Amino acid sequence: MAVKIKLKRLGKIRSPHYRIVVADSRTRRDGRAIEEIGKYHPTYNPSVMEVDADRVAYWLGVGAQPTEPVLAILKKTGDWQKFKGEPAPAPLLVAAPKPARPTFEAFGVEDEGKGEAITQKKKAEKKDEAAAESASTEA
Repeated sequence: MAVKIKLKRLGKIRSPHYRIVVADSRTRRDGRAIEEIGKYHPTYNPSVMEVDADRVAYWLGVGAQPTEPVLAILKKTGDWQKFKGEPAPAPLLVAAPKPARPTFEAFGVEDEGKGEAITQKKKAEKKDEAAAESASTEA
């Protein structure tokens, strides 16, 4: 039985998430897997790649063949170089924590609102004009 390390697709239509799985090469892409050994989320910035290095080393040691996308992931995480005995690559980028958003009170603390509308209401102006016109026509 030929065993492959491949990606199993999960997620909605435009938000794919993948699991790195060990499966028989004859099973379909999202079919039954022997073991799940990692995660890959390409839509995140930077993308998330979590791989169980011990299990990858075991499966590569017993002859499992990674597919091309999985091989690229293993090269970025350094597991492929460790298996081949080559020097490790540069470490992966880790997302910087987002700064906290400023609160409402932080903006305009020195500006005190009056609590009233600045512009006059249009209905009041029309009534005043109508009253002035009726007063002028009577006089």
